[in-house]
Amino acid sequence: MSGKSNPNRQKRRLGRKLREMRERADMTLNQAAARLDKTRTSLHRIEVGETLADVHLIRTMMDIYDQRDDSLLDLSRAARKKGWWYAYLGPTNEPSYVEDEAAATHVVTFEVITIPGLLQTEEYTRALFAGFPSALRESKVDDLVTVRRIRQERLSTTESPLHLHAVIDESALRRMVGGREVMRDQLRRLIAMASLPTVTLQVLPASVGAHAAINGAFTVLSFPEPDEPDVRYVDHEGGTSRIDKPDRVKKTRLVFDHLCATALTPEESIRSLEEVIAEL
Repeated sequence: MSGKSNPNRQKRRLGRKLREMRERADMTLNQAAARLDKTRTSLHRIEVGETLADVHLIRTMMDIYDQRDDSLLDLSRAARKKGWWYAYLGPTNEPSYVEDEAAATHVVTFEVITIPGLLQTEEYTRALFAGFPSALRESKVDDLVTVRRIRQERLSTTESPLHLHAVIDESALRRMVGGREVMRDQLRRLIAMASLPTVTLQVLPASVGAHAAINGAFTVLSFPEPDEPDVRYVDHEGGTSRIDKPDRVKKTRLVFDHLCATALTPEESIRSLEEVIAEL
């Protein structure tokens, strides 16, 4: 369940590579569209990953651009495959966090209100969903819980492992989600997960006061491909924002570095968790 097949992400990556190939050929979008018998809009949609270019079109592009890269054909074929999450979340035309995380190798995240999804117990997750204003159907909750469990498996596998560095605000540890027993189990889970070689956990104590990320949580994903930019995700009331502009993601990484320097060390964080458990 490593998530190697990643359709929407593969479409975006393929589109970016096709755009770069066109630019190396010193062709404008209009010139290339005319040579390919495409409209400017349809070619643009391919290059931004909204539409998938099939292998026949890609071969024509390589001829017109006078360049050869058979890996683009493999990308097109891979983009047609459904990722494992499709069975639980269904189709979507929007960029999906689960898709990107499935392809990532490193995650850094800062959480203010809740425990990071990759570290949640099932009971804690269900209690969170129960608190939503409009209750989810039970079957849908089961699917979301299953997706979260599958995502978590990569933290403890040797095949395509996911490395997580999480900074959690102390307020998330003290927010009573699901009752005392659920919270005790959740905090014990954090201690257990922190012992994994793939997990680094730090607690940001309330005594810090104002800090660089006081306005909210965020997550940054990094990928194994050297040409694949890091991606920042921020959840908000209207959904999720995805940003891959290098300058903006770099600023977020600087904020995360500041949080790491301000938060308790991993060893101190474990002691802090144990103290909160004792108080429950």
